[in-house]
Amino acid sequence: MALLYKADPVRGEHWQALFAEQAPDIQWRAWPEIGDPREIRYLAAWQAPENLLELLPNLQVLFALSAGVDQLDLSRLPQDLPVVRLLDPGITQGMCEYASFAVLALHRDMLRYRQQQVERRWQAHPLLPANKRRVGVMGLGLQAKQILATLQPCGFALSGWARSQHQIPGVQCFAGTEQLPTFLGQCDILLCVLPLTEQTQGMLDHELFAQLPRGAALVNMGRGGHLVEADLLEALASGQLSAAVLDVLQQEPAAPEHPFWHHPQILLTPHIAAMTQPDSAFAGLLDNIRRHQRGEPMRGQIDRQRGY
Repeated sequence: MALLYKADPVRGEHWQALFAEQAPDIQWRAWPEIGDPREIRYLAAWQAPENLLELLPNLQVLFALSAGVDQLDLSRLPQDLPVVRLLDPGITQGMCEYASFAVLALHRDMLRYRQQQVERRWQAHPLLPANKRRVGVMGLGLQAKQILATLQPCGFALSGWARSQHQIPGVQCFAGTEQLPTFLGQCDILLCVLPLTEQTQGMLDHELFAQLPRGAALVNMGRGGHLVEADLLEALASGQLSAAVLDVLQQEPAAPEHPFWHHPQILLTPHIAAMTQPDSAFAGLLDNIRRHQRGEPMRGQIDRQRGY
């Protein structure tokens, strides 16, 4: 029985050492050196190869080496093949750190002060207390709930929105399309941590921005496909939005001529909010393999109809 790894080769060496030490019964294969394809039962990958079952006829599980699976074209994968996303506590910790940094930077007006530094201008601006700042999170999955818990000690007025109803202590929760306008109307800082699906593609657009309070700010740490980039530029130019922190783009890396590079109201980072680390992710991956071997449900298996 073998596991085929298809992702970053440097981190792959770390993964291989962990399997050799803690799960020597599982043969390790690294793409493209797959050996006898009939022996491969598990694929751990960022993206799946073409003609998956023709290449790996006895494949039983695809483990996505990411917290989301939108990089996979699920329509081209066998319907009966389980797809399991990575439950890495290191990813959640990284997302919480990034969200805290982004929200506090926007709350304390750091993009404006950064621009003043460039202009050599020494000017203070009024400070709004945290309990007067309303922070909303779109998407209320595991990571979003941890982000909200991390932000709670700061004293912000917190709210969350998802397609289905949730109850989170200390957080005002909204659900469904009918409650979305009310949620947006009280978000001074909006964080997007939604999964990318057909329903959420391009959701951060002109219509959504118009429902935010004038001068609101945006943090997109979901996927680049959530954001209509031209609509963001328009909203910033009109003053409907005051600033944005973006960790993801439609096309990565950004082209040298991309307008976000030098925009004074945009803080751009190269998709670094969270990164999979073998040390923190290995236990969860191995646990799911053992669960599968015992015929037990795996944690993080996606709903193919919902796409997450």
